[in-house]
Parts: sequence; C-alpha cells; structure tokens
Amino acid sequence: MIKKILISQPKPTSDKSPYYDIANQFGVELDFRPFFKIEGISSREFREQKVSLLAHTAVVFTSRHAIDNYFKLAKDLRITIPEDMKYFCLIETVALYIQKYVQYRKRKIFFGTTGKIDGLLPLMLKHKTEKFLVPLSDVHNDDIKDMLDAKNLKHTVCTMYRTVSNDFTEEEKQNFDYDMMIFFSPTGVKALKKNFPNFKQGDIKVAAFGPATAKEVDAQGLRLDLLAPNKDYPSMTGALKAFLEKNKK
Repeated sequence: MIKKILISQPKPTSDKSPYYDIANQFGVELDFRPFFKIEGISSREFREQKVSLLAHTAVVFTSRHAIDNYFKLAKDLRITIPEDMKYFCLIETVALYIQKYVQYRKRKIFFGTTGKIDGLLPLMLKHKTEKFLVPLSDVHNDDIKDMLDAKNLKHTVCTMYRTVSNDFTEEEKQNFDYDMMIFFSPTGVKALKKNFPNFKQGDIKVAAFGPATAKEVDAQGLRLDLLAPNKDYPSMTGALKAFLEKNKK
C-alpha cells in the first residue's frame, strides 16, 4: 500500500494544488523535493562563448530560469539592456515574469500559446529582421536551432545556466523511506542514482512524466510503474489519482 510519495518538484505555491486533494483523498504523505537545481554560469564562462548580448535585438526565453540568468549576466557584465530590446517567450506566464526586470510593454514582449517553439515561430517571422539570442541550459538539444535555421532567422544559441544535482544530506539519505517516487525529467532520475549508487527499487513504485524521463528510468535499470501523460490522463496528477485508486488495497 502506498503511504508516502516523493515528488521531484518544488512544493506547490498554491494551497489549491491537485496534489493536496490527492493527499487528502487517499491519506498519503507527499514530500516535494527537487532532485536537481539550476545554477547560473559565471560571466567568465559566458565570455568564453564569444557571444555579445548587445549584438542581438531580440531574446527568446524558454523559461523563467533563462530570464533570471540573462539579466543576472547583463548586470555582472555591467551591460545596460536597451529599452527597445524585444522579448519572445514560449508562453504568457514566462512573458509576465519579465516584469521582474523590465516594464511590461506589449509592443516589445511577445508570447506563444502552445508552450513550444513552433507556436512562437509565426510571431518571430513577423520580426524576421531581428537578431535573436536564445539562452538555454547546458543540457539541450538542437531542436530550436534547427527550427530557426529552417526559417532563415538570424540567431545565436548560447548557454547561460546549468542543471546540477541537488544532493541529499546524510539525514535525508537515512530517512529515505518512500513507497513511490515521481520524476519529471531524465536529470532527476540520474540524480537519484548519483545520490544512491546502490539503490534497489524493490516494491517502490516509480512514475515518470514524458517519454524522455521514462527512457532514462529504463536506462538506469529501474522498473516504470506509471507513465504520464497517457491516453486517459494528460496530467501527472490525473494519472496518479487513477493509479492510487487502483492500488489502494
């Protein structure tokens, strides 16, 4: 019977999170504990990429981490970002986050609706004379670069932050007694094996969000018990609720 679940994500900021409904409905204890963290690169490391922030007239932000580290690097490099810089974001929530650093103006901040770069491309093509900077994590594929290349958009992809293991303390390791673990990225799965090299799954259930995470679960020699999204449940919370209902006895 599943009584204690480790979720490899930050704790929800809202009390209305569906995770709390699940905890109340099934009487399970939920621990939110990210397995990795984001760390910005230094200004020296950025200079080694030979990328100039001011050589670009627009920035493509794929996440809040990209925004934070873009403006942090600008500050570290003592660069003033021009007021007419344009910002293109995958979704509105990322676009709104820019208000933390600059005044929000619709004429210079644009966002897609799909959460993917292909949903943002039509807007970028309307501004195809811009020179786009795309700050990413050190762990990324060439999908964005390939799409922009295909549309002949002038752009530079660069690394501004890295994903590192959020190591467990000795106390956390000693008290590691979960009935189920939920992973949302391949990096989280790798971090588990880094912190627990001799980890034996046994009866512990493992859930993964997305095919890449599921693939890493298998690569690490673990048994996958729940995959989301699936044909019945587009969200992890929906899939988890159904899984707990099925396994509550």
